[in-house]
Amino acid sequence: MGGVVACQPGDLGSVSVAYTTDRTATQELERQHVKVRWLSCTGTYGNGGRSAVSGRTPAPSETTVDCQGRTDDDRDITVKGRVTRAVDGACVRGDLRATVGGRQVFHVRGLGDCHAATPTPPVSFQPTAPGQPGPTVTVTRTIWCQGDPTCWPVRGK
Repeated sequence: MGGVVACQPGDLGSVSVAYTTDRTATQELERQHVKVRWLSCTGTYGNGGRSAVSGRTPAPSETTVDCQGRTDDDRDITVKGRVTRAVDGACVRGDLRATVGGRQVFHVRGLGDCHAATPTPPVSFQPTAPGQPGPTVTVTRTIWCQGDPTCWPVRGK
């Protein structure tokens, strides 16, 4: 998997948020002795959906994240919430909850180190062992353009 993600002040990229949530949530779960087999996160930017944590519609500067995964001992993992700040590969801030096997493992306002000297961008992910899949990141972006006559649906999308 490869990609380039830019981090602009006041703007959250859904890909960056989903990737960084995947990475930091996995690290936190493993710190709490949960052996993560896999975790896959999606990000919905702005007003594309309701937050699974608060139930409210996120502000345009927020990304709603929804992660699903599995532990080594075959329990379900979910991480859900909203992210208001992200540093590529290093940290996310917002409101996040994780459950493993139906039991809440954490409810935090942030994951990772936002003061990291050199955050690792998701440009060239290398799996830890040959044959293991890399992270899966799915992005949904809802664009509202009512009243703009030049904004029409794009064929094939």
